[in-house]
Amino acid sequence: MRVGVLDIGSNTGHLLVVDAHGGAAPLPASSFKQALRLAEHLDERGAVTPAGIDALTGFVAESVRVAEDRGCEDMLGFATSAVRDAVNSEAVLAHVQDRTGVELAVLSGSDEARLTFLAVRRWFGWSAGRLAVFDIGGGSLEIAGGADEAPDVAWSMPIGAARLARSFFADGTPTEDDVRRLRHDIRVEIARDAGRLLRSGVPDRAVATSKTFRSIARICGAAPSASGPLVARSLDGDVLRAKLPSLLQMSVDELATLPGVSPSRAHQVVPGALVAEACLDIFDLPALEICPWALREGVILERLDQLSVLGAP
Repeated sequence: MRVGVLDIGSNTGHLLVVDAHGGAAPLPASSFKQALRLAEHLDERGAVTPAGIDALTGFVAESVRVAEDRGCEDMLGFATSAVRDAVNSEAVLAHVQDRTGVELAVLSGSDEARLTFLAVRRWFGWSAGRLAVFDIGGGSLEIAGGADEAPDVAWSMPIGAARLARSFFADGTPTEDDVRRLRHDIRVEIARDAGRLLRSGVPDRAVATSKTFRSIARICGAAPSASGPLVARSLDGDVLRAKLPSLLQMSVDELATLPGVSPSRAHQVVPGALVAEACLDIFDLPALEICPWALREGVILERLDQLSVLGAP
């Protein structure tokens, strides 16, 4: 079956069209995405602004047309942190549904972590043993761990790269005090519940996924996306720590020239790198392997599992 997965993230709206059936890896057929930056389209009350709502609605409407053109027989639409945490979340969702006919499900932070974990488990398989999975999004950081397909622990924290960039770096290049304060706040937030993962001991495999981690890994020397998804990639902690001082001195324009960094996300590189460094340090990990599958694939895989149980073809 051909499925459209509509992912409304804190940074980007992304429609991924895949050919999928039980027992096979979802095969991407086409992709349509747009930088929405919803995490930065929030007013002082924490509501998505009219401009943000219009951008979201327009993207969803265009995604419906793309999905129809590509022959999708099903569309799975979901929204994550930016919409979930907005004080006008219900009004935003109702507006989108009224104008486009698409009902977006709002995933909880723990569901984000759980579904991302499922995707990573399916990618690496049972031989990976006990997994620890980290995912830096635009609005939140998700952590999950376990030895099965469903994680034993899964939780979310409001320290995504776009959220931190908006809160701490709105005026451009951060000062030393800005960085020190941000670094402290990130580590306190992660350490608060770190014992949930640490109690199970050292994982057999520690994995990072999604765009922010991929970009930081690329800056630190990982293979480019053009090399394909089967190339092994990792984020080495020592390399990241060596790179951070120079990253902190760069302007947004300079950051945008780095390999793996898109201009629309350049302002998120430093806060994302600080979150990544904190994950490595607090959980005492020398490196993180990069998984090409993440939340979207987890949503698809769970849907296929549900259809299999129901006996659908």
